[in-house]
Amino acid sequence: MKIIKHCSQTFPTTATGFIVGMDVSTQLQVTNSFPFPTVDVPQTDGHHDSNAASNLAAAAPRAKANAVYQAEMIRKLREVNVDANNVGWYTSANLGNFVNLNMIENQYYYQKELNERTVALVYDVSRSSQGSLSLRAFRISPSFMVAYKEGRFTTESLQKSGLRYQDILHELPLTIHNSHLLSSFLHTLPTSPSQATQPPSLSTLSKQPPPLTPNLTTSLTLNIDPFLSQTSDLLLESIEAHHTELNNHQYYQRQLAREQAKITAWQQKRKAENASRALAKQTPLPEDEWTRLFKLPSEPGRLESLLNSRQVEQYARQVDGFTAGVSAKMFAVRGNLLPGVGIEER
Repeated sequence: MKIIKHCSQTFPTTATGFIVGMDVSTQLQVTNSFPFPTVDVPQTDGHHDSNAASNLAAAAPRAKANAVYQAEMIRKLREVNVDANNVGWYTSANLGNFVNLNMIENQYYYQKELNERTVALVYDVSRSSQGSLSLRAFRISPSFMVAYKEGRFTTESLQKSGLRYQDILHELPLTIHNSHLLSSFLHTLPTSPSQATQPPSLSTLSKQPPPLTPNLTTSLTLNIDPFLSQTSDLLLESIEAHHTELNNHQYYQRQLAREQAKITAWQQKRKAENASRALAKQTPLPEDEWTRLFKLPSEPGRLESLLNSRQVEQYARQVDGFTAGVSAKMFAVRGNLLPGVGIEER
């Protein structure tokens, strides 16, 4: 509840905090959470920069000041004899937009510096507003930890390691339990609802419909979900970003091929010159001089492409989930939408 409250209050700004609990056998139990202190962003031209605030909040888990804050909070929790082991951190998201470099750097910092079993809890505020809680747990895979430590995300290194975008994050099963205090409160509630009084007349019943009457207007609406439209827009943005990264890599390949062609031509020319000098019994010229004359372009990193691909997959799954309900409704009323379909089936 503390995570949900913190993320909802700061929305649309990114909210981050750390979680404490216990590592019991194969389970990682989370018992408490604390938000990171907020940093005031100076206003520019009288306007508050929300992007700067989100960037500071996203980078808060690995900030030095917050590391001191976590150590102080854990020390105070141990003084009162409660669970005080740092088991990870949490962040908020908007329609599944959480696969980015900040998230990877934060989780890498926790798994490397604190404990390899730490997790990242992602609470999606927009999806939870639809009535279903969206709280997921992630951990960086061991293969990606090794690749990120080396810092080499070239085409050759990815081919050798076999690293794919599906191997960046591993989603862990998550089970939510009520606290003992909340469970005790729920047991004090009456087990059976109170008996409803009979209406005195039919006119009273028509004026006051029963509260449990299903609202068929909203349940059978065929309007496109606004969240589906927003997710589709975000999906297109991620595809465009991936296309931009692909164009950058193709530009690098063209530049590399152009430089290699120049080097090959220079080497052939130098060999011909050395052959002529050898016939004239002259000292041959060095053939490795091309390393000083030509400079090969550096290959751009493939990390952004991997993250964009993983984000595209995340959006595609959400679109599939959103369209499932609309497709079922349209299949139910397709007899009224397509002329002649209902008659032929009868």
